[in-house]
Amino acid sequence: MAQQPNVPLGHTRGAVFSSHTHATRTIPSVLSARYSSVASRPAKTRRCVWTLIAAAALLVPGVRAQEASQDWPQWRGPNRTGAGAEFTAPRAWPDRLTLKWSVEVGEGHATPVLVDDRIFMFTRQGDHEVLRALDAETGGAVWETRYLAPFSFDSGAVSHGPGPKATPTHANNKLYTLGLGGVVTAFDAVSGTEVWRIPEPPAAPLYGTAASPLVDDGLVIVHVGGHDQGALTAFDADTGEVQWAWDGDGPSYASPLVAGLDGTRQVITLSQESVIGVSASTGELLWHRPFSTPYTQNAIDPIVVEDTVIIAGVQSPTSAFRVSRRHDGWTTEPMWENGETPVYMTNGVLLDGMLFGLSERNSGQYYLLDIGTGETVWTSAGRQAENAAIVSAGETLFVLEDDGELIVGQASATGFEEIQRYQVADTATWAHPTISGNRVFIKDVSTLALWTFD
Repeated sequence: MAQQPNVPLGHTRGAVFSSHTHATRTIPSVLSARYSSVASRPAKTRRCVWTLIAAAALLVPGVRAQEASQDWPQWRGPNRTGAGAEFTAPRAWPDRLTLKWSVEVGEGHATPVLVDDRIFMFTRQGDHEVLRALDAETGGAVWETRYLAPFSFDSGAVSHGPGPKATPTHANNKLYTLGLGGVVTAFDAVSGTEVWRIPEPPAAPLYGTAASPLVDDGLVIVHVGGHDQGALTAFDADTGEVQWAWDGDGPSYASPLVAGLDGTRQVITLSQESVIGVSASTGELLWHRPFSTPYTQNAIDPIVVEDTVIIAGVQSPTSAFRVSRRHDGWTTEPMWENGETPVYMTNGVLLDGMLFGLSERNSGQYYLLDIGTGETVWTSAGRQAENAAIVSAGETLFVLEDDGELIVGQASATGFEEIQRYQVADTATWAHPTISGNRVFIKDVSTLALWTFD
């Protein structure tokens, strides 16, 4: 866990990331730049001092934060993109967040899943994997279901804990989970009763599973199996019966998504050694491109913008390619490649033609990348964080670093403007935060807490 900053809790910094132009190998592209996402993390005291601007100029104008609940039903939010629903920031952010409640829930990196007045957590306690429902307002227990799930994994993953790492998906009053060893389970979301279960496969990924289930058109899609032997599989959401399976490669640690490309609905995901697109209805392989990273760690979700797919990975360039259908089948055409932004585990967010993320370079370096050209717009100083969970909510960006510090800010192509920062945990924070109205749900090593900005 990163060293704690020597800064008062909730201190307003008002820092701005300088804008820099970087050389990038670019393959001609006609992709229009429409998305602009930038979030970032201003320097801590021990880090490089950045240009400061008046804190008053950074306070976001607007009405009081909305109180209406907004669901966060799966990995990376409603659309699996790290973007929440429309959000109204407070006129002035408080110096401190208010801690409403904190409860022990067990280990693991799954995101808190919020639906209506229930918060669902998937964790480990001893040799059991535990799914529980809590009252979102009070943190009180509603129900708890557990099953025996002992698991051992490669020593390289020990520092990340015993999981689970995959986030449950809520759909049609059910919750679908993928345990660290590969057990796929459906639960009734109202009672916690198990509906169906697919047993743990003979082989599991080297570091335990991390891909969150995708629910689409009555199917639960999970890449089951392990190293060198697995299958991207669609289960019937009600019965668990296999509807289709593609067994061309083992699983990765990235989560699948569904998108329409050239008129065809496809499941797009990284596998152990490739990035693939299969028919969402039949599982037929439509296209694939070789893609692998050192240590067999394909872990970053693909990003789809119209007909373009953006991929990234550890010690690997961020790159984009276009997918199209020809009379004789599907083709993929490379568009650009950026070797300045290798990514370890941080999934970036999009906004107005830009991709904001955390590179593994220089012990953690934030960057802004133009998705039309692949060019780096700017980079931050190094030594920022090992990992950051980034969520965009309207024009507000929430950046939760792995040392328990939550940074709130806004961004543009000229830099990231920090509005406020808060210490929200005393232990490591690898799980993504859940943002809903004026509520921020934070999962650290073993506890779940609700913070608010009233």
